[in-house]
Amino acid sequence: MTRVFISKDAASLALGADAVAVALAPHATVVRTGSRGMMWLEPLVEVETAAGRIAYGPVEAADVAGLLAAGMLEGGAHRLRQGPTDAIPYMKRQTRLTFARCGVIDPLTLADYEAHGGLDGLRKAIAAGPAATMDIVLKSGLRGRGGAGFPTGIKWKTTADAEGDRKYIVCNADEGDSGTFADRMLMEGDPFSLIEGMAIAGLSTGATKGYVYTRSEYPHAVATFDAALAVARRAGVLGADVLGSGRSFDIEQRVGAGAYVCGEETALLESLEGRRGQVRAKPPLPAHKGLFGCPTVVNNVITLATVPCILRDGPEAYQAIGMGRSRGTMPLQLAGNVKFGGLFEAGFGLTLGEIVNDIGGGTLSGRPIRAVQVGGPLGAYFPEALFATPFDYEAFAAKDGLIGHGGIVVFDDTVDLAKQARFAMEFCAAESCGKCTPCRIGSTRGMETMDKIIAGTSVEKNTELLRDLCHTLKFGSLCALGGFIPYPVLSALDHFPEDFRP
Repeated sequence: MTRVFISKDAASLALGADAVAVALAPHATVVRTGSRGMMWLEPLVEVETAAGRIAYGPVEAADVAGLLAAGMLEGGAHRLRQGPTDAIPYMKRQTRLTFARCGVIDPLTLADYEAHGGLDGLRKAIAAGPAATMDIVLKSGLRGRGGAGFPTGIKWKTTADAEGDRKYIVCNADEGDSGTFADRMLMEGDPFSLIEGMAIAGLSTGATKGYVYTRSEYPHAVATFDAALAVARRAGVLGADVLGSGRSFDIEQRVGAGAYVCGEETALLESLEGRRGQVRAKPPLPAHKGLFGCPTVVNNVITLATVPCILRDGPEAYQAIGMGRSRGTMPLQLAGNVKFGGLFEAGFGLTLGEIVNDIGGGTLSGRPIRAVQVGGPLGAYFPEALFATPFDYEAFAAKDGLIGHGGIVVFDDTVDLAKQARFAMEFCAAESCGKCTPCRIGSTRGMETMDKIIAGTSVEKNTELLRDLCHTLKFGSLCALGGFIPYPVLSALDHFPEDFRP
C-alpha cells in the first residue's frame, strides 16, 4: 500500500490529525511523524510517490473522500495539493540542520533515525575521544540556544576540568516563553537527536547520568521522549556500554510543575533536587557546583540536539553558516498575528523585516504590523523602524533587545503597548520565585504604577518612576526574570510613547 505521512505533533493533533489518519488508514499505510513546522497547513498529509513526497493541506477528515477520488495516492491534482513538500517556498528557503528529520521520520523508529544520519555524530565522538569532541564543538561556534548564547564548548570544557566524583548533563526542556514551541516539536518529532546529543556531551565531559527537565504542559513530548529512551536503552545507545564504547551514560526525564522561573538553570537544579524552584546565587556556576553539588552541564534542547550534526559534518560546515559571533542556524518560531505561523530554521543574519514580512507573510488580520516581540515575555517590542536589524545576538543587544529562545510574536496596529507593558510587570509578579526583593516587590509596584499611567494619573511623574523602577529591576535582580522585565516595558515606552499618554 502507498505510504502517507501525517504528523502526531501536539499542534497537528489539536487541528484534527488523528481523524485524518483514521480516515486514510483503510486506503494507505499511515506513518505518524513529527511536524514539518508549517502550522498553517496542518493537518498536512504527505504522499510517498516515485517523484518524492507530495503535500496536501490543510486536510480535514471530511476532505479525505474527495482527495482519494482525485487520485491523491498517486499525487493527483486537488485544491489542497501543495506540490512536492521540499519545494514549498517556506521549506525551500530554510537551512534545516537541527530539524532536518522532523516531519520526515517516524520519531520512535531507530532504524529510520539512522537511515537519515542519526548516530553518526555519536560514533564519531566515540572514535575521536573526549578532548577532540569538545574541541570540535568549540570550533563550530555553537552557542546556547536557550537565550544566553554562551559558547557550548567552553561550558563543556569547564565541567570536564572541574573536580568531582560525579558529573551530570542536564537538559532544560522547560520551554515557557510565549510563542515558542521548538523544544516541544523536536522532542515529539525527533527525540533521538536529543538523546544522541546528550550522550555526546556525557562521554565528552565524563558525566554518566543525564536528566531532561520537561514542562508538565507538554504531555505528548513527555510520552514520546520516555518511549524513545526505552528504545535507545534496548539498542545500546544508552546504558553501561554506549554503542560498545565501554563508557556508561543514561538519561532520566523529570517533569516540572509549571513554574516559569524553573527555566532559569539554577532554579531548575533546585527543582530537580526536590526543592522549591528558587534561583541560586552565582558563583558557584553549575559547571563547578551544580546538580547535587556536582559539576553539571546545563544546556537547552536545541543546543544539545544540534551537536550530533556538528560532529557528523564537521565544525567548518557549521561555522560557515551565520553572521558575526552567531554561527549556525536558529529555529525561528513565528507566532501571534502572523499569516504563516510555524517553525523556520535558518542561519543567523536574516533581518527582522524579512522574517515577519517575507517568511511570515505579514499579519493574519491583514492589518499593518505595529510591533514584534522577540525573545518571549522578557523580550523587547520592536517597531517597524527596527525591522532592518539582523537576527543576531549582538545586533539585537545593540538595539536593547534579546533573541532569547527564538520566539517571534507579531502584533498588528490594534495592539495597546501600554497594556502590554503592564502585562510584563503582571507576569513577573505572578512568576517571581520571591527570593530577591527587586523582582518580588518591584514587579508588583510596577504593575501598580502602570495602572496609574493607564488611568491618566500624574502620567509624567509615574513614567519617570517606572523608568527608575526598571533600572532597579535590571541591575538589582538575582536572575534574568527580574533583570529582563525592563526590556518589554522600556521598549514599549521608548518606541510607542503615544500609548502612555491619556
